[in-house]
Amino acid sequence: MFEKISVILHSVSQQMVMKLKDNIYLQLFSTFFKIGSFTFGGGWAMISIIQREIVDKHHWIEEEEFLDLLAIAQSMPGILAVNISTVIGDRLRGIKGSVAAALGTILPSFIIILMIAIFLTPDTIKNDPTLTAIFKGIRPAVVALIIAPVITTAKSAGINLKTVIIPIAVALLIYSGWPVISNPVVFIVLGALGGYLYFTHRHMEQRMEEKEC
Repeated sequence: MFEKISVILHSVSQQMVMKLKDNIYLQLFSTFFKIGSFTFGGGWAMISIIQREIVDKHHWIEEEEFLDLLAIAQSMPGILAVNISTVIGDRLRGIKGSVAAALGTILPSFIIILMIAIFLTPDTIKNDPTLTAIFKGIRPAVVALIIAPVITTAKSAGINLKTVIIPIAVALLIYSGWPVISNPVVFIVLGALGGYLYFTHRHMEQRMEEKEC
């Protein structure tokens, strides 16, 4: 009798586990919760981890589509980490997917900041040599996490020795702080317009060559 009950309970538990694994909303939430829990340095530091989880591990989207969604997230107002999780969630499961992914991204930061606000003060962090050493040690890792997605994105976008001058020039102009010219929105609009004109022209040329053949 007990053996039958244990077998039934075991099968039921396995079915529940399988259902949870197949639940895309739960997967989205848990994936972005994990990313949000172990990423320091803001949205750019998250990109390489998000790409590894979404593209390489789960195979939810292709790398090129990820770059397109990243471009959309960057052009939207707000926090990059929340924007990218929202657009990926929307791509996979619409509004519900967006909510699940965004909540997974936001909750870890909210919980950590709440705990710090309750138990730690700026003076405590500044005067405690252990905490100061920990935060100083985190800084180089944050820089590496930011540089890694820049290199990956550049490779995926087809940046080479001939075109590398474009992102370098844009980065320097944004860094310059000059009025209007240093606004990232200007370069997003110019990039979109230039890409549209360039690829439209190429498409027309290909059509003309096909007609001539």
